[in-house]
Amino acid sequence: MVASGHPKPKSNSAIAVEKLRELIFAGILPAGSNHLESELALRLGMSRTPVREAALTLEAQGLVQVQARRGVRILPISIRDMEEIYDVLTALESMAAGQAARQNYAEEELQELQQTIVDMEDALDREDREAWAAADDRFHKELVRLGGNGRVATIVALMADQVRRARAVTLYLRPLPLKSNADHRGVLEAIITGDAERATRIHSAHRSASKKTLMQLLKQTKLHML
Repeated sequence: MVASGHPKPKSNSAIAVEKLRELIFAGILPAGSNHLESELALRLGMSRTPVREAALTLEAQGLVQVQARRGVRILPISIRDMEEIYDVLTALESMAAGQAARQNYAEEELQELQQTIVDMEDALDREDREAWAAADDRFHKELVRLGGNGRVATIVALMADQVRRARAVTLYLRPLPLKSNADHRGVLEAIITGDAERATRIHSAHRSASKKTLMQLLKQTKLHML
C-alpha cells in the first residue's frame, strides 16, 4: 500500500497538551492555580477524557499536579528544582560543547549554530526578547546535537519545558542578554578552531552565570516555591 504522504492527524489528547502548555507558558493558567477538568475541557472546547490524558502528560513533564477530586494544579517554579536542573545542564551542555569542538566539523555543518547567533543578535537589536529566547533555545538544542551524544540530548530535552517556563517568567525582568550572545559566539569560535577546552570553559561559565541571574530573578517573583 502506497503512503498518502499526509501527516497523521494529531489526537485530541495531543492537541490538549499543546493548548494547555500554551496557556501555562502565557500565564493564563498561573502558577499555583487550581482547575477542574470540566473547566479546562470547556475552555479547550473538548471532552474531559483528552484533557485528563493531557494533564497526566503535563504532570510527567513537571508542569502540573493531578489531584484526586481537586482537578489540576499548575505547579509553581521550584527554585531548588531549577538549581538542580541548571547544574545538570551546565555539566552536560559544556561536555557537548567540548565534544562538538573535537568533531572537526566543516563550515557548512555549523551553519545552523551560526544562524541562531545571528538571529539572537538581530532580536537584541530590535529588543525583541521573545525572538531572542526562541533563537537561544535553538542554539542550545543545536549545540547538544553537534556534541553527538544521543543520551545527553534526551536528558536535556526532558528539562527543556521547565527551563523555558522559568525564563518566560523572568524574560522581561532581566537586562538585555548582551553578554550571553558574546558567550555563544565564543563557543562557536572554539568549535570552529577545534579548541575543546575553551568551548567547554566558555559554555560552563555561561550556564553558571545564567543560573545565578535566574535564581536572583525568581526570588524576586511570587511565582516560585522553595
